[in-house]
Amino acid sequence: MTEKTASKYLLNLEKQFAHDNPVLLQALKVFQEVDQFEYDLGLIEAEETTASKHSWWPIVSLVGGNSTAKARFINSYLETGQQLAGVQSAGHKFTVLLHNNQTNSTTLPGTALDVDPRYPFYKISSKIEQQKAGEGSRINSYLELKTLHSDRLKGKLIIDMPNVATALVTPVISLLTRHTIETSDLVCVFSDVFESDSPLAKELIGLVAAHQDTNKFVYLIDEPTANLSTTNNNAIISLWQRKLAELGLNSGQFIVLTNQQNSANPSGSGYFAEIDHRMANVAHGRSYRVLDALEKNINDIKDVVIPETQKGIAAWKDRVNMSTLMILGFLGSLAVLAEIQIGILEFIIDPIIGPMVGVAFLVVMIPIHLISSRLQGRIISHRLAARQKELHLLENLANLFEKNLTFRRMMFTVSDPVGWNKKSKARLLHLREKTEELVQSLNDHFSSYQEPPPSNGTSSFKEFP
Repeated sequence: MTEKTASKYLLNLEKQFAHDNPVLLQALKVFQEVDQFEYDLGLIEAEETTASKHSWWPIVSLVGGNSTAKARFINSYLETGQQLAGVQSAGHKFTVLLHNNQTNSTTLPGTALDVDPRYPFYKISSKIEQQKAGEGSRINSYLELKTLHSDRLKGKLIIDMPNVATALVTPVISLLTRHTIETSDLVCVFSDVFESDSPLAKELIGLVAAHQDTNKFVYLIDEPTANLSTTNNNAIISLWQRKLAELGLNSGQFIVLTNQQNSANPSGSGYFAEIDHRMANVAHGRSYRVLDALEKNINDIKDVVIPETQKGIAAWKDRVNMSTLMILGFLGSLAVLAEIQIGILEFIIDPIIGPMVGVAFLVVMIPIHLISSRLQGRIISHRLAARQKELHLLENLANLFEKNLTFRRMMFTVSDPVGWNKKSKARLLHLREKTEELVQSLNDHFSSYQEPPPSNGTSSFKEFP
């Protein structure tokens, strides 16, 4: 077994994200073990890592309707002193906001997000291309990266989603919307979304309903006439709870955005404090998301990668056997014609000539079978490469399959790929158990149980007589 060195990406993750999170540090080690496992099977290259499948940044997404509530919130909350709503002028761009120490903001094209595995839209262009041919090359029409000098952006990414009231519902927009909701650790939904009857708004409400058990949704209610009165805000929240319940949305936090200019507290810290609290917990959500991604990577090996390769091997064997049978049938037909014309049966049953005929037959058929196996293997390899793209897999299915094109496996019936055996299955199970232990460790950070010591230093349980 060749030892796989940690990829540069893993080392960068350790430097950037894991130095202050011991659970993520341990998760990186498990990722490296998963990488070694896949490397041994031939599924990934030396510099590749399964940790690049998902963004490690804590991610917050903002989605709003036709009012200016979202734009006003971004400008006031991030304290940028500039109108960021201008980046939404096209009506359909997903803008990733990233902290930058420089005072001047910078806007980068969508390709910056597509080629960088640290960000949540890594390699999204290939998925876009599958949704609509030709659109993958137009990634800059859908995405952009904007750097801002804002302390509230430190340690997280904010995705400013398009206006659901004006953006058109296309396969690409639907894909990016679904990807953003599923990837985010916190989703802030402005109340004007529910005042729009646009197709995209309806689609978004369906996504929220499907993921509301994740407890990552915060509904920001824009009420310019509201004050900081707890009673008044509670009444507003109760009203919106009833409205959303009619749409099938029964969970999530509600925060009323008051008019800062008319408020007794012009800084807006009344509701900003609640939002800051949720933002502070985004890193915890990220940790669970990373561990969930780790577990999914492990499960996908057993549930997706291996079964897809097994299907390829089965199809390969069926095609090779069919080709061999066709050749045997052709040779059998020639033998029957020869028997009818000149009579060859006596030569076949001859104790001296018969074995020589048998050897000659094998000398001819074995190379034909091997050549057929190679040719059919190429066809299956191309199919698996296409299947890998279809499933958006990092793992090289074709490479794992091609490791099975050996003399022994060509000549005899096999069903499992090379390296997939009891030992590897036990190894994979051990990795999954390690991941479960990491989830338990993460839970221990938020809850603890300590049994109170007995008052007299002895056991508090009485023995039965």
